[in-house]
Amino acid sequence: MIRSSLIFALMYVIGTAGHVDHGKSTLVKTLTGIDPDRWEEERRREMTIDLGFAWLTLPSGRSISIIDVPGHERFIKNMLAGVGGIDAALLIVAADESVMPQTEEHLAILDLLGVEHGLVVLTKADLVDEEWLALVGDEVRERLAGTSLANAPQVAVSARTGQGLDRLLAALDEQLDHTPSRTQAHGQPRLPIDRSFTVGGFGAVVTGTLLDGPLKLGDEVEIVPKGLHARVRGLQTHQRKEDAALPGTRVAVNLAGVSHHDLARGDMLALPGRLRPTDLLDAQLRLVRAGPRPLRQNDRLDLFVGAAETPCRVTLLERDELLPGETGWVQLRLDRPIAVARGDRYILRQPSPSQTIGGGRVIDTDPMRHRRFRLEVTAALDALARGQPADLLLRALESGQPQQWTDLLKASGLPESLAVDALTELIGEEKVVVLAKAHKLTSWQGDKVMESEAATHPLTLSAPHLVTGWVISSKGWVALAEKLATALRGYHRRYPLRMGMPREELRSRLRLAGEVIEPVLATAVEQGLVAIHEASVRLPEHAPAPTPEQERIARRLLGEFGAASKLARLGASPLRNFAIILAAAANTRWRCSSIWTSVRLRGGRGMPACCIEQRR
Repeated sequence: MIRSSLIFALMYVIGTAGHVDHGKSTLVKTLTGIDPDRWEEERRREMTIDLGFAWLTLPSGRSISIIDVPGHERFIKNMLAGVGGIDAALLIVAADESVMPQTEEHLAILDLLGVEHGLVVLTKADLVDEEWLALVGDEVRERLAGTSLANAPQVAVSARTGQGLDRLLAALDEQLDHTPSRTQAHGQPRLPIDRSFTVGGFGAVVTGTLLDGPLKLGDEVEIVPKGLHARVRGLQTHQRKEDAALPGTRVAVNLAGVSHHDLARGDMLALPGRLRPTDLLDAQLRLVRAGPRPLRQNDRLDLFVGAAETPCRVTLLERDELLPGETGWVQLRLDRPIAVARGDRYILRQPSPSQTIGGGRVIDTDPMRHRRFRLEVTAALDALARGQPADLLLRALESGQPQQWTDLLKASGLPESLAVDALTELIGEEKVVVLAKAHKLTSWQGDKVMESEAATHPLTLSAPHLVTGWVISSKGWVALAEKLATALRGYHRRYPLRMGMPREELRSRLRLAGEVIEPVLATAVEQGLVAIHEASVRLPEHAPAPTPEQERIARRLLGEFGAASKLARLGASPLRNFAIILAAAANTRWRCSSIWTSVRLRGGRGMPACCIEQRR
């Protein structure tokens, strides 16, 4: 059961940022009593190399996690693995040095990631006088202008003397008053893994910042993109055991069924089947103003998203190059599949010389490959960027093929409740068709469906009704219905005496999956597009009859042989029966003498047309 106490209802993740040796780790240790430098090498060198973690409770009662990042440029990749899921930042600037190169790069990264809440902390304030401190503050404000942290308050502190620490905690509390908490999210949980290790007697443990939804003890999970499956054996937040972890919190997850050797930073923990790996992304990209050069078509870069990292190539969709400070649409072609969700923020860096050049937001995690300079492509991306759920559903249906509801949910990336609302809206606008369901379609007789086996429309539009339902765009349905009619018209021309096309043959002609043919036919019957006779499908206006050419041949033979009396043995309608025989024969290219012989077989009674049909 998810706890509802104040502490857990107001959890936040704070990340540090700033140049090496500006006092980030020292400040974290002073505030929390926890040394974020976990490695012996870090303590020996007095320099943070990898991510560190600590936590504290603010005066208001809010519980916060702190991610301490390395400040040296050689460890920028480790920094990027930690800041992707933070709610607010502490930009650390040493008062005795002011703004330095990694201050600039860390600030650019926070800006590209859209971190809008935070504080500027002027550390080592005890080493400078008030006049110098004011000059440093002015310089920092100047550098922050035009960034997401332009309005961040400044607090001067000294970890050595304790100066300003109380003001810092109060200012952080005030900032979080205006910072949305993610703990109330009820989507599908996912955990970008930033650490994996083993604990004696317990097994594999992974840590990360939980996103989008709660994770519960006993949940079955999948490690994406590796496809490994495991079970949540234990959960901890701030070293406290929990029955459930809330989104927006730092979480340690003990996993049963996998080895920590199979897990690594950059993997994603998610519920089974809810997140598909991808090696192609549509994204909005903004280059930093201080970038080293323009970005050109097919440039090779390093992508950082969540805790994952992979090389990629960039397709510029609107132009041949993008200048520093400009924004444009791109398609990123990844060297390896990763787990990423729509809306995730990302960073791009050039590998040599290593430098952050831009970043932005992922718009589509499962796009088709786009041709460049297409207005319809950029228009669709603009719609997706606006984030309307209906647009996302339509984009997921753009293939024009029926999709099962569960697959459509995955492709759209929408929570089920939002997706149902969006689907209702699209149906009202006649932009999608939800295929009808037909139970025991083979029991349909003649032109009508038996009363007890009627087609049913799945729309009360609730998730349980749609779990096995099929959805198609209206354009896709029109195209599919035309293909259906064209296939049946051609079949009726070729076999005018048959009742209709066998359903399995029709399914093959339309290239539909076996499970979707019945909903397609049920919807087509509901709309009066086709009729069902036992196991065959026909156009409503079709009735088996000889063609005019077959009628002409039959009449000529009747006149030639004067065979009306002889054909009387065939039944009450000799002309029709003989025409049926002739039609069958014509299709097999029999000669007239052979036909007449067949009529006289079996003691002069003639062979029924159905037998001739079977012999062809």
